[in-house]
Amino acid sequence: MLEALIGFTCVLGLVLLRMPIAFAMGLVGMIGYMYETSFRGAISMVSRLIIDTSQDYGLSVVPLFILMGLFVNKGGISRELYAVSNAFLGHMRGGLAMATIVACGGFAAICGSSLATAATMSKVAMPEMRKYNYADSLSTASIAAGGTLGILIPPSVILVIYGLLTETSIGKLFMAGIIPGLLGIFGYLLAVRYTVMRNPAAGPAGPRIGWAGRMKALRGVWAVLVLFFLVIGGLYGVLNFWPINLAFSPTEAAGMGAAGAFIIALSRGALNFAAIKEVLQETTVTTSSLFSVLIGAWIFSNFVNIAGLPEALLAMVTQYSVQPWLVMLFIVLIYIALGCIFESLSMLLLTVPIFFPLVRDLGYDPVWFGIIVVVVTEISLITPPVGLNVFILKGVVPDVSTGTIFRGVTPFWVADIIRLLLLLGIPTLALFLPNQMGGLGH
Repeated sequence: MLEALIGFTCVLGLVLLRMPIAFAMGLVGMIGYMYETSFRGAISMVSRLIIDTSQDYGLSVVPLFILMGLFVNKGGISRELYAVSNAFLGHMRGGLAMATIVACGGFAAICGSSLATAATMSKVAMPEMRKYNYADSLSTASIAAGGTLGILIPPSVILVIYGLLTETSIGKLFMAGIIPGLLGIFGYLLAVRYTVMRNPAAGPAGPRIGWAGRMKALRGVWAVLVLFFLVIGGLYGVLNFWPINLAFSPTEAAGMGAAGAFIIALSRGALNFAAIKEVLQETTVTTSSLFSVLIGAWIFSNFVNIAGLPEALLAMVTQYSVQPWLVMLFIVLIYIALGCIFESLSMLLLTVPIFFPLVRDLGYDPVWFGIIVVVVTEISLITPPVGLNVFILKGVVPDVSTGTIFRGVTPFWVADIIRLLLLLGIPTLALFLPNQMGGLGH
């Protein structure tokens, strides 16, 4: 156990010294494994992991969902989602901020990335909110917080990676993310309401759009509905009836989603040779980065397991008769603290190999724990000093200080904490839909 704790401390130190997390976990994991076994054993383990990861069919779901999100972005669907949300909510005080959050939720359902959601919606929503003199703190905070929904509402790349790390059903993880995702949207809408109640000038009401305009705007989101139904419906067997008979595995669903997004973007004239080349290059770079971190995490995980840290933690909990809910609360507090330092994916990959065996042996549902981890990861995206979504906004709107954005995010952060406490206290909120699936969505 001591060796694993020293290794964990070394990883933290290397990351703080600006070493990429993939290399930090891989280097410490290899040296630790070498210490526990032998030089030859460590080299064999690392080489086998690299080969197995690059040839793993299940991992092909990751680049396919990334490709789908990039094609969706190119197709301009984000603007249509914002137009629909604005048509129904824009006339209310704080309505444009509310419309931004709802549009972020819709975009998350066909994107799977929080950073992509925040970056895309900032370009669509920020000019509109500035046009109506919204406070920069509310405008940027609504985009940063709404962007976090990208890793929870299915399809989610982080839920895919969690499922692969823990051998948990990706289909059930996707289904489990729906209710917490809707709770997130509702909580953020209340946060906007609270902000404009305290300061009405922060979010002036926009013009009211009549029902004719609303119906016209709704016609623009057919592509979103078709794409979401194709991916999620196929994954859960909704399309498995005569004469269609389509039921997808997660990888097949991702492939259908990428193909569907490509066709939609192509039909809108948004693709040419240069655009396709750009999308493929970005997919390759992003996937390579994710796979590097994933390989590093698995190397470190093998070291942690052979050093006996999960077993030692479980023995300690048993010896001192610590209540499982206290252990879970302690784990959540560690995640919130690490979120102030680490980027979200790195945090997940570093900690899941340590905590998951303990949580599973304490009797908690792996699907529920996955949702808890992702919700805490969402919180880390808007938590200072790292808060990646905040820095995405800072890059798009350089004239707004990070301090202003972080101050505006505070009510949204509180809403996230309340949602987290609800999920901890009422696991059924995450498990109700997966429990209705039976054998579907593996």
